[in-house]
Amino acid sequence: MSQLRWRKSSFSEGHTDTCVELAADSVGTSHLRESDDPEVVIATTPAALRAFLRAAKAGRFDRLEG
Repeated sequence: MSQLRWRKSSFSEGHTDTCVELAADSVGTSHLRESDDPEVVIATTPAALRAFLRAAKAGRFDRLEG
């Protein structure tokens, strides 16, 4: 995964380590990580990532109960 080109979220706080980063590999798999823990990477399909982002933007995770 070291060859992935990571992009920081546009909502990142400047140069701090509090952001989400995204990358895509040569076959199109999407990869996500938090900059403060870069060794933990989630890999998913582009369709699943789009569905997750739509749900997050719609507020579906705002009131999760655990």
